Amino acid sequence: MNRSIRNAVATPLILGAMSMAVLAWSPVPAQSIVDSIFDDLVEQEAEEAAPAEPAVIQPGIVNCATLTYGNGKSSRCFSEEFLSQISRDSHIIANPRLVPANLESSELFQFPFAVMTGEGNFSLTEQQRVNMRHYLEGGGFIIASAGCSSDTWQQGFRSEIAKVFPEIGLTRIDPSHPVFHTVYEIKALQRKGRGTAHLEGLEIDGKIVLIFSPDGLNDTAMAGGNCCCCGGDEIRNARQMNVNLLAYTLTH
Repeated sequence: MNRSIRNAVATPLILGAMSMAVLAWSPVPAQSIVDSIFDDLVEQEAEEAAPAEPAVIQPGIVNCATLTYGNGKSSRCFSEEFLSQISRDSHIIANPRLVPANLESSELFQFPFAVMTGEGNFSLTEQQRVNMRHYLEGGGFIIASAGCSSDTWQQGFRSEIAKVFPEIGLTRIDPSHPVFHTVYEIKALQRKGRGTAHLEGLEIDGKIVLIFSPDGLNDTAMAGGNCCCCGGDEIRNARQMNVNLLAYTLTH
């Protein structure tokens, strides 16, 4: 880094130190102090900018997955806040981080609950379709959420779930269903725009095993990073709904 830039960045700090007579009695040359302060600032910024380490399975508590699917599409921009909230507001203790898992891998079967979201069109591989079917038939649960209310993503999902379960269709979930009442009493799902949203579900042997939201349950205001809702009409009370869905999965 150019030394003049270092001096320009560190000048306010040096002047403050001088006012306290630190430099007057320091045996260290002033320029060395400038360099040291600048290096500390750069290191701090690098630490803050560094991506968080991937979440890992924590033994003895509930672990939930965030899926990678299609041709490397990842379920980013889905807030993890509901995991901390369910630990606060119920007797369920959950890992506060979503753990990455590949839809085509056997690692998926370590999780009772998984999130699948994204934007834009996609298609699954045959192995991913087989794994999804076995996972849901075996007691697993998936939230399928259109990021930013993406029309192309939801079209892709509808096409794929029809291939995975050609004999079962998605059905609209009535607000009287237990998924609306496990931890929180949710009378309606409020869109960020006008009106209310709805959920669609896939039922096997009397239990909902997949919830699909064409509007989006991503809770993007809390997702952090570069996540945003790009003009979508996502659900305002998504976090409470996600808490309910996880509680439903574990208790029904």
